[in-house]
Amino acid sequence: MTTWREVEAAVPGFAERVQALFDAHKHKTIATLRADGSPRISGIETTFVDGELTFGSMPNARKGADLRRDPRFALHSATVDPVEGREAQWPGEAKIAGRAVLTQGPDGDALRADIAEVVLTHLNDDATLLVIEWWTPAHGLRSVERE
Repeated sequence: MTTWREVEAAVPGFAERVQALFDAHKHKTIATLRADGSPRISGIETTFVDGELTFGSMPNARKGADLRRDPRFALHSATVDPVEGREAQWPGEAKIAGRAVLTQGPDGDALRADIAEVVLTHLNDDATLLVIEWWTPAHGLRSVERE
């Protein structure tokens, strides 16, 4: 089980930038798997509390049923478009994938993330290349630039 605390300890600057993107907006998007294996996209709110990435699902919500059946998920920060002429100021976007660990909450499913991968996508300082940074527990932090 990899917690957010472990990501923060391994790559503190990277974790800080990812968390800032998630904290910048209330609403995020989560992908879960339906019973037939097809993807489902749902809106969700997340929090980082005491070194854990947590989120929830209202009673009888489909995403909660998906996660109880198959705990794999992909979470995406809010997406904002780069402003034309100020592309270098675009904050980028972040993604976290892993498995949801169910803990009972008073108003539905309370979940915490067992993190498998964290991704940060942004532009380089000159806004000429797309930079993709990703971290996994097994391989640490890696990066690639693309035109």
